[in-house]
Amino acid sequence: MSQRSSHSSSGHSCYSGASGVTSNGSQYGFNSTGNHFCTRGDSSAQGGAYHYSNANGSYYYQNANGSTYYANPNTGYARYTPPTQNPRNGK
Repeated sequence: MSQRSSHSSSGHSCYSGASGVTSNGSQYGFNSTGNHFCTRGDSSAQGGAYHYSNANGSYYYQNANGSTYYANPNTGYARYTPPTQNPRNGK
């Protein structure tokens, strides 16, 4: 049985496990390099809203408004990109 993951945002929750679809239609799973992903609905940016929790402890969000956020707690690095600077915005 899949378990709800500890990372959720804006009312969207993901599940850990091989892959699947949540009750709200979010897809989740792992990519070929072992990073967990979860879709989070529509976005003004190409690719929709989603997040990755990477095997190295870092994480990446593309939000509904087209902004992005990347952080690596292991190094202390974090970067926010506003919607106007995301090259995927404007579909």
